[in-house]
Amino acid sequence: MAWIYWVLFTGTWPICGACTMLTLWKLYLGRMTRRMWFRSTLYGAMGVVTALAGAFLKFLIPAGLATRIGADSVGNILGILAASMLTVTTFSLSTMVSAYGSASNSATPRAARLLIEDSRAQGALATFIGAFLFSIVGLIALSTGLYGDSGRLVLFGATVGIIVIITITLLRAIEQFSRFGRLGETIDLVERATLAAMKRRAADPLLGGAPPQPASATAMRLSDQRIAYVEHIDMARLEALAMEKTLRIHLLCQVGTFASPDRPLMEVEGEVSEETRGLLLATLSCSDARAIDDDPRYGLVILSEVGQRAMSASINDPGTCIDVIGTCVRLLHRWAELRQDATHAEVRYPHVHVAPLQASDLFDDVFTPIARDAAGSLEVNIRLQKGFAALQLAPDPDIAREARRHAQRAMARALERLTFEPDREALLASAVVPTPQPNAPTAAGR
Repeated sequence: MAWIYWVLFTGTWPICGACTMLTLWKLYLGRMTRRMWFRSTLYGAMGVVTALAGAFLKFLIPAGLATRIGADSVGNILGILAASMLTVTTFSLSTMVSAYGSASNSATPRAARLLIEDSRAQGALATFIGAFLFSIVGLIALSTGLYGDSGRLVLFGATVGIIVIITITLLRAIEQFSRFGRLGETIDLVERATLAAMKRRAADPLLGGAPPQPASATAMRLSDQRIAYVEHIDMARLEALAMEKTLRIHLLCQVGTFASPDRPLMEVEGEVSEETRGLLLATLSCSDARAIDDDPRYGLVILSEVGQRAMSASINDPGTCIDVIGTCVRLLHRWAELRQDATHAEVRYPHVHVAPLQASDLFDDVFTPIARDAAGSLEVNIRLQKGFAALQLAPDPDIAREARRHAQRAMARALERLTFEPDREALLASAVVPTPQPNAPTAAGR
């Protein structure tokens, strides 16, 4: 409890690591709630509590009322419900596992994690598990005579309510499982997750830190011995360390940065001991895999992988690649709007300087791989040029500038691959900016 008194009397976080633990617990708790077992366990516990509620509420029901309503039949209903829910749960789980495999094969394995964490599918499965446990516990309690006549009436009412919930869930699950794991649905799921991450980052573009500025020549560069992805930056802890040790910190990394011993993650102005160095690096939480939650660039990478796979020789699906391009153009245009709305970011940690996400990185994540792998496809390159034309009208000048740059690069790549002159002319007609046409390849060059 000592760290609580420190906060109350000093108004700052102690350097004992308590604030780091709180931040990490919040991060891990949020991710734990998206695990499939968590929701199923929660619904299962609710089913057990509901089944046993009749034993505690039976004193509120008048004697003889259960006989007139016909609550004696609740045992047969629970038996049917238990058998059917076990079958439905097994079928739903097998459908979801098949959808995960389908998404990994048709889209990208990185998208399967989003399907696993989809709250709608988890809710349907958890509802079926909760109903099954409700039925089993109810049957066991009935066989022991725990309820009595009044308790049977409470159980009967709860059973009717559970049946209504199951019916609604089944109707929704029919629609959901028919599309679950399909390529189009997977792209939409990645788009929603990426847009949510963009909104969170746009609302706090510098993570509460101060705008970037050049570090002094004497600043110490710190790198980590871990080889992993940065998944979280504890800005409050960095600010507390900077104030305690009289430091000024310049972050050189973002959430999603690949950390390695040869890559500096921050520059620190001030005296940095070995102990302080360890405390500073401990504010960066690392993981073996990236997550979209606070890393919108990773969402764009996943979409780019879907487009690349669609243009592979074994699949050759330009339509899917065109769909991905439209999705990415929509996301980047929305990112430009979000950045315009969040022009004045609150500086909560003035001793920590953070760079915003760069438009060049966002474009390189998406369009460079697609333009490279789809250079020989006329229809994909025309859609790329149309997408760049739309992004040139975005309210963010950085986005517009990158759109022009990538339009020229994509055009140059395509003109080197396309050898049929009418195709080259059609592509040049769709150019966003005038592009000098290279010499047509000779017969020897082909």
